[in-house]
Amino acid sequence: MLKELIMMIMVGLLLVIFVMMGVAFFTLLERSVLGYIHLRKGPNKVGFLGILQPFSDAIKLFCKEYMTPLISNYLLYYMCPIFSLFLSLILWMLMPYMSGLLTFNLGLLFFLSCISMGVYTIMLSGWSSNSNYALLGSLRAVAQTISYEVSLALILLSFVFLVSSYSLLDFYYYQVGMWFLFFCLPLCMTWFVSCLAETNRSPLDFAEGESELVSGFNVEYGSGSFALIFLGEYSSILFMSMMMCILFLGSDLNSLFFYLKLIFIAFMYIWVRGTLPRYRYDKLMYLAWSSFLPLSLNFLFLYLGMKVFF
Repeated sequence: MLKELIMMIMVGLLLVIFVMMGVAFFTLLERSVLGYIHLRKGPNKVGFLGILQPFSDAIKLFCKEYMTPLISNYLLYYMCPIFSLFLSLILWMLMPYMSGLLTFNLGLLFFLSCISMGVYTIMLSGWSSNSNYALLGSLRAVAQTISYEVSLALILLSFVFLVSSYSLLDFYYYQVGMWFLFFCLPLCMTWFVSCLAETNRSPLDFAEGESELVSGFNVEYGSGSFALIFLGEYSSILFMSMMMCILFLGSDLNSLFFYLKLIFIAFMYIWVRGTLPRYRYDKLMYLAWSSFLPLSLNFLFLYLGMKVFF
């Protein structure tokens, strides 16, 4: 038992370190790809091909002076970014290792619980800043996140009926012969758009619509706190990419191909950001409640019927 506990702690620490490194170089990839999409140079001065740029950004952010709004709810204001990063990192416990170190049987329920908790950090960080802009941005983000969580939950429920399990390891066994992508293509597309909305990414980044809301719920944050919110957001993007791989593209963590698929899906987040203009807010809500909800419900009933029939 002691050996297993030590192994779990070591694997957890290594996982956190590698996720942080992945986030650092994902920001570099995003800035470089957006640079080439805009026909300009991305960051290429710090180190060879700009490879040290993420570290210089991190040093700059964490060395800046920490400013606090005078009339803010200080404890909540201070704790929300830390809790946001903690939630996005604890989600990585769900990585379906074949050794079963941190994987558990109710993984999908744990995933839904954690992303639902993320709403509170956004709401409280906007409210505790005591700024109208931050509050408006956080209310938008909460409405958007809750709307798309319904579709995400129903899509996951469809897979629960298909696989008859909440464990992510079973998705590997069920996709040895054929990926679920060929079986559930509309669900895959719905999942991707819902993930964009869930992580507040362009073209669905209404919480951070600079033209209307300055910078959304994080407008009063600077230095280390802003860096923590930023890290939490990018960690969630990478995790959602991994979930998409596991659900639709097979999940053999021992093969290099799995990580190439993960990088490609993360690249699609950047591609969409560089290609599409921001959506209109009422259309976003219409998309959630009038398009994605009926679609995911219909697929849910279809898979339930297939399961009962066969």
